[in-house]
Amino acid sequence: MNLLRAFTDHPASVGETYTEHLARATCFGVRMIAAGIACLVHALLPFLFEHTGSAAIAELNDRMVVNRRRAPPLASTPRLPL
Repeated sequence: MNLLRAFTDHPASVGETYTEHLARATCFGVRMIAAGIACLVHALLPFLFEHTGSAAIAELNDRMVVNRRRAPPLASTPRLPL
């Protein structure tokens, strides 16, 4: 595999440049880490962060799946019949 393509194929498949994907994935990762820490605290102290984990999951799902810009499929990409 071409080294440049290793860094650009996936970002292009979701309609982003490498830099845009880097920034978005970093934000997602930080948000998941923060929500994970809140969930661990909630496990010990159930009266804290009661909705933080589920709110983070819903927010990230909306940002990643519902509002995703999709790039048109590449001509060389085989399409599966529906």
